[in-house]
This record gives sequence, structure tokens and C-alpha cells, in this order.
Amino acid sequence: MKKGSLLLLACLPLACMLPAAYAEIESDLSTKARSTIPPPRVQASSWLLMDAGTGTVIAAQDPDQRIEPASLSKLMTAFIVFREIKRGTLSLDEEVVVSEKAWRTQGSRMFIEPGDRVRVEDLVLGLIVQSGNDAAVALAEHVAGSEDGFADLMNRAGTNIGLENTHFVNSTGLPHPDHFSSARDLSLLTAAIIRDQPEHFGYYAIREFTWNGITQKNRNPLLGRDETVDGVKTGHTSSAGYCLIGSSERQGMRLIGSVMGSRSNRERADSVYALLKFGFAAYESHDLYQAGARILSTGVFKGVVPEVNVGLADTVQLVLPKGSGAGLEAVIELVDPLVAPLVQGQQVGTLAITLGGEPLLTRPLVALAAVTSGSWFDAMVDSVRLWFH
Repeated sequence: MKKGSLLLLACLPLACMLPAAYAEIESDLSTKARSTIPPPRVQASSWLLMDAGTGTVIAAQDPDQRIEPASLSKLMTAFIVFREIKRGTLSLDEEVVVSEKAWRTQGSRMFIEPGDRVRVEDLVLGLIVQSGNDAAVALAEHVAGSEDGFADLMNRAGTNIGLENTHFVNSTGLPHPDHFSSARDLSLLTAAIIRDQPEHFGYYAIREFTWNGITQKNRNPLLGRDETVDGVKTGHTSSAGYCLIGSSERQGMRLIGSVMGSRSNRERADSVYALLKFGFAAYESHDLYQAGARILSTGVFKGVVPEVNVGLADTVQLVLPKGSGAGLEAVIELVDPLVAPLVQGQQVGTLAITLGGEPLLTRPLVALAAVTSGSWFDAMVDSVRLWFH
């Protein structure tokens, strides 16, 4: 194997010891990849701060604790609706006939009436902006035929996203012993919405919506507090407490802050906002390599061409403490000798990223193009060359 090193980025290193408080905080970041700035103290049953682009958990406390998600369940309700719109099985202009069950659903309401014919988009606004339980049930029944059937779709989607501590029994988030989630799972769901449904994410930033002559403001207290905050959802019942997921993007970095079980609307808003401010103050996102981009070229024996371009199958992004980029180093190891034939995407080496000598990640290096075998003469010449390689 050949070894080489490539210095990445150019910033001043950020060193020093971590505060003792970090021992109580969960994080996906290694010791050297954590900022010396401690996270804020959050009064809640559980909380989490995540980088949306990479899914990296920057800091969290009891993120896998099962909690009542309350109206945060409507994130999955909306996810299913937007998924069906993307698939072409549903349209925003399609009309939904409101059932008596939807009309009678307790809790927050959009104030639709039984027998009303309401556009899907209006129900989406009632669901997201007004947090209407009646809108949630109407959409669920229209998509799946029943709310129970829709809950099954929610659970299947949750499995596909990778939610491990979540189970839905309704579209609204009304309390039920078998209806639960976690700060981690709800953050992962939010990240999936941002990643997979960007064309619909703007609904979560709409400040108010009027239906049936009644104007209701978005319950998200962070909207308008900071122009970079553009979502996403609140939840509250007496048993769940005050829950909030907020998201903000600054300088190409998007963060998701989730707080579960706060004691008041003000407390949940202040906590999520403090988490977002901490994340942007302490960390930055680095786009190191793009998927399919050439990193280097390497020689190939017995091929129709003498070399092949090498890169990564997936984009590599990292969340790092601000100013620590100078300590990044890439160590490349290549298969040697590399002999044709090669197929596109075949692993031909590895790329290891370190920060201050501490390993952060390792990724396979792949051939970016296929290399077929050369002529018999090329093979004979390269056979001789290999003797002296």
C-alpha cells in the first residue's frame, strides 16, 4: 500500500481541555472534535442539538428517552402527505370531504365542518400552522382510508428513516400509551423532512392562517424572533409538557434543536434558541469532498489506459469546532499494484481523516471510471514492469 498525506483547509487550531460538564452530555463528536464552549443548561426532560446536513449529534441529554410527542407527531403526518404528493398519488388542489370523526376530534382545531370539501393545501396549512387535529384526521382518512391505516404508514416511514424509539397510533399526537417517540427520533424525522422535502419545508415558516373566518397564528414562538429560524413545530399536552423543535440556517450550516418536556412555552422557546445560538457560536460545517469528484489519479497496470481517477462514492462533510480546520489531515492509502480490469465504483484504497492526530472517519476510495484490460502486448509489457515495481 502506498501512503500519502494531504493537508486540508487553513484555519487556526482550536485546542485545550474540555469542561467537566461534557462528561454528562452525549455527542457523536470525538473528544478533539468538541468545542471548548459548553452547551447551555436546558431545563427539560430531554433535548438534542443536531447538524441537519450530516445528522451529527453535537450535544444531547437523554435523547433516547421515550416521551409523548404530542403535536410533534404531525411532523410525520405532514411527511406522509408530502411524500404522497411527490409520488403523484395526491395533489395540493385535491378536495377532501371532512368526516364527522375529523370534526369531532378533540384538542387544537382548524375549525372545519363535517361535509366540507377542503383542499389538501388548506388542510396542510391547518395541520402545520394551526396544529389542527381535525385537519390531521381529515388528511389521514383521505390518504389511507382510515386513521388506523394512516398510523401504519407513519410507522413504516419511521422504520425507513431509522426511528428506533417511536410508535404512532394516531395522526394527531393525542395521548395514548402506545404512542411515543424521542428527541433523537423526532430530530431525525425533521432532518428527513428538510433533506427529502425541501420544496414543502416553507410551510413550517408561515406565521398565520385563516380558515372559516378564524385567524390563528403559528404556535412556534421562534418564528420572528430570529430571521434565520424557519421552522419547525411545537407540541403540548398536560402530560407531555411543552415540546419544540426549531431549525435555523446560517452560512451554509443548518442546525436542529429539539426540547421535550419543558415547563412553559417561554422555557421551551428560550431553550431551543439557546441551543441553536450555542451551535452556531461553537461549531462550523466543512464540506471536504463531493461525491464523484476526483481526489487524485493513480497508475493502472495492464489496462487500456495508464491511470484512473480516484474519489469517493459519498460526499464527506464534518462538523468541527470553529477555527480547528488547520488540524485536519487526510491520509490516503492505495492498492499497489493496481491491475486492470477495474469496474467503476471498485474500491482501490482508503481515505482517513484525522484532527490533531485523532481519527475522525475512514471512507473507501473508489475508481471513478471503469478500466478494461489492454492488449496482450500491453499485458506482457506491464508484466515485466511489475517484476521491478
